[in-house]
Amino acid sequence: MTTDLTKTPEESGTPAPVKTDAQRPGLLHWIVAAGGLASVASTFLAWTYTSEFPGDLTVTGYPGGLQVLTLVAGLLLMLFALSGLGIKGLRWLTPAGSTKALQFLALGALGTTWYTVIAIAAQLGGLAHLEPGGFVAAVATLIPLAAFALKDDSHKPAKPMEIPSWAEILLIVAAFAIGMHAVTYGISTEYPELFIGYLLLAGFGAAALNKSGLMGRISAIASKNKQVAAVAAFAAAAVFPFTQTTDTFTVIAVQILIFATVALGLNIVVGLAGLLDLGYVAFLGVGAYTAALVSGTTASAFDIQLPFWVAMIIGAVTSLIFGVIIGAPTLRLHGDYLAIVTLGFGEIFRITVNNMDGDNGPQITNGPNGIPNIPALNIFGYDFGETHTILGVELGSYANYYLLMLLVMVLVVLVFSRAQDSRIGRAWVAIREDETAATAMGINGFRVKLIAFALGATLAGVAGTVQAHFQGTVLPEMYVFAGPVAPNSAFLLAAVILGGMGTIRGPLLGAALLFLIPEKLAFLKDFQLLAFGLALILLMRFRPEGLIPNRRAQLEYHEHDENADKLDVPDQRPPADPIVGTSKAGA
Repeated sequence: MTTDLTKTPEESGTPAPVKTDAQRPGLLHWIVAAGGLASVASTFLAWTYTSEFPGDLTVTGYPGGLQVLTLVAGLLLMLFALSGLGIKGLRWLTPAGSTKALQFLALGALGTTWYTVIAIAAQLGGLAHLEPGGFVAAVATLIPLAAFALKDDSHKPAKPMEIPSWAEILLIVAAFAIGMHAVTYGISTEYPELFIGYLLLAGFGAAALNKSGLMGRISAIASKNKQVAAVAAFAAAAVFPFTQTTDTFTVIAVQILIFATVALGLNIVVGLAGLLDLGYVAFLGVGAYTAALVSGTTASAFDIQLPFWVAMIIGAVTSLIFGVIIGAPTLRLHGDYLAIVTLGFGEIFRITVNNMDGDNGPQITNGPNGIPNIPALNIFGYDFGETHTILGVELGSYANYYLLMLLVMVLVVLVFSRAQDSRIGRAWVAIREDETAATAMGINGFRVKLIAFALGATLAGVAGTVQAHFQGTVLPEMYVFAGPVAPNSAFLLAAVILGGMGTIRGPLLGAALLFLIPEKLAFLKDFQLLAFGLALILLMRFRPEGLIPNRRAQLEYHEHDENADKLDVPDQRPPADPIVGTSKAGA
């Protein structure tokens, strides 16, 4: 029997489909949207009029501040709630569903707003200075959480429609522009309380984007358009110094780039080859001291001034030589034994440069006084110590170093990605997973590990040459295993593990967080490292694979989970390689 498709179900005698609860718009999402709207409205009311912390929050325009965070959280709640209702034009926000994303956004809005309200009360000794806007915001952020007590009867958003290539490019550009703006806002926070609120919203917001599937979809589109994504990422980062009126926050950005670049070099040693190196910061020191000695400073034992590109090559080669010298006799060790030896090398380097002061050894490094007065870089007549006008914007000296360090990072990322996808990169991963099995397959374990050690040392040396000129001085205490100031070996290792070993974005994000958090939370003083340690413990407990893990690491840490096959990280394993005998990732 055939059915006339031109007739309605009633005319053809076929009963009309009944809408189930899973297809009806959800009350939960309407309530969350209402809570988000109330949160937005509260930010246009006065919160407090005091001149003390957190300032005069009576504005209805937003140059910045804690009200802005509640405003952003309310807008996101509204958009994601409406997306979950299937409203056209917004369904692409939640390709994996909206409920989990809304829960994280609700927690972010609640944490940011209530933190502000409680801080005001604690600072001023009560709620006397809290205006109606603060009370409205506090109640409004409770509404979405209360809604989750209801049964979620919203329908599942339809699968996002395919978009044309030009729209994908626009989406990539927009994503990187928004991401860079968020990072810039975090770097430019002017007081610790604002940074804490920013961290709360950024953390829960990132989790919400991940759970909604939006981040995964953008990653898939970026992988499809790799060249466009790379150009957009570089352009977004390069715009940063043009948005700054002073060098205050540009200095922090340069230090983050140095830290992130060195962490990415360590990722080759630890993340790809699986070698636990606890003295890696010494290679950064080798490059820095080498560049300082040939910089032309009057404090140098050598009366020589070489062009920067020559000094960079010499610093990289010197670090490579030290990497081979240290690695050749020690890389036959494994695990804890290798870690102890590399830790010893880091201490030997620090003690050696500390004693080369003419009293206990040759006069080369000036001992504990270091090598000061390192002149500013001058590359092809471009003086990095002076201000320059580019595109009508006056860039200070630190902006020059920022752009240079950005180019160095691009070089390191390129080397890492090429090495990771090469035969030697697959051999590194095979050694990391099971050295015995890899050796049985014909891989020369010692040679492969030595190459990783030497390459990681070289990249650290390159970053060290820039650091020496940026800091203007190099001191032995700058290159220690652990301390309150990054980069040091402990913070570098934590950045790789925190961000996600074996990835590119992971160590970059981990390094940015590990530098920013201590920098912005300096007011905690003696409790700073305690708070930092507690945060790491919680992260390792609930996300041991890192913030941006590869699929292999995530599957290993969640192999006993019931939904391990539905993890929210796309499969990054390349196809099988007949030479190594396993997948390109060394499976």
